[in-house]
Amino acid sequence: MYPLQRNRRLKTNEAIRSLVRETTITPNDFIVPMFVVEGKNVKEEIASMPNYFRYSLDYLEKEVKTLYKLGLKAILLFVKVPENLKDNSGSEALNPDGLMQRAIKTVKNACPEMLVMTDVALDPYSSYGHDGIVYEGRILNDETNAVLAEMSLSHAQSGADFVAPSDMMDGRIFEIRSLLEDEGFHNTGIMSYSAKYASAFYGPFRDALDSAPKDIQDIPKDKKTYQIDPANRTDAIKKTLLDIEEGADIVMVKPGLCYLDIVRELKDRVTTPIAVYQVSGEYAMLKAAAEKGWLDHDNVMLEQTLAIKRAGANLIASYFAKDVVKLL
Repeated sequence: MYPLQRNRRLKTNEAIRSLVRETTITPNDFIVPMFVVEGKNVKEEIASMPNYFRYSLDYLEKEVKTLYKLGLKAILLFVKVPENLKDNSGSEALNPDGLMQRAIKTVKNACPEMLVMTDVALDPYSSYGHDGIVYEGRILNDETNAVLAEMSLSHAQSGADFVAPSDMMDGRIFEIRSLLEDEGFHNTGIMSYSAKYASAFYGPFRDALDSAPKDIQDIPKDKKTYQIDPANRTDAIKKTLLDIEEGADIVMVKPGLCYLDIVRELKDRVTTPIAVYQVSGEYAMLKAAAEKGWLDHDNVMLEQTLAIKRAGANLIASYFAKDVVKLL
């Protein structure tokens, strides 16, 4: 009790504050999302994500080497697919010479030590912009799972270390894990987007890949029939536990800041590593506020990252990763 106990003694100076600090950030905490496009000498800024870029394969190679020199050891690949290659079944996703497959090989050739994770979902390849096959106004679950499993196998064959299913179909982790095992890819990991919410924070990401649901009559205009309702907590916990049972090696909560209660609850329940995706909307909001001088960009960025780690995240997929590591 006071005055025998004075909390301020451990706040006296930076030396003691750093010694008793509970949460720290290092380069080992981050996964770097990367957007890939066709072409050469392409490094195009995403309008709604200032200072973040789409890269052609030649620039991807250079950027990966830069990231690794900074101590960043994991990337998460996304591809922007030309419109003429999109269809309802995502057939281009299975092309062994597709952009994703070539991107994986480019990274592994340039920097073999870099951990390569790959997005597994149909929306970048879909003519409807959905994560699954559309039929009579519905998103088909089991038929989509079969394609997702083949897509994962194609990524593994190209050299991916982890596949990251972001679609939220029921049972897709089991289908993917089973096929990878059958084909001998026992060491290819699965980072499942287990608690992915139907969030309004994804807008800039969908701009980056042109992957938003299309406004077509009788087709769902959103992803609420498969992503989690932002009002729900137990649904996210249940879905995550099921994914772990089905073979997920890492589970993910997405988005980040609005769902840290879910991160904390999962941390208290499971021993599986937990990733958090600090999504494009979170990135864009801070960039916009900082541009107007309303927030201190670097301090808010670090505070947000610390909050995610403090809540229980083992890994953070973040567009701020490179900037944070430079500050560290």
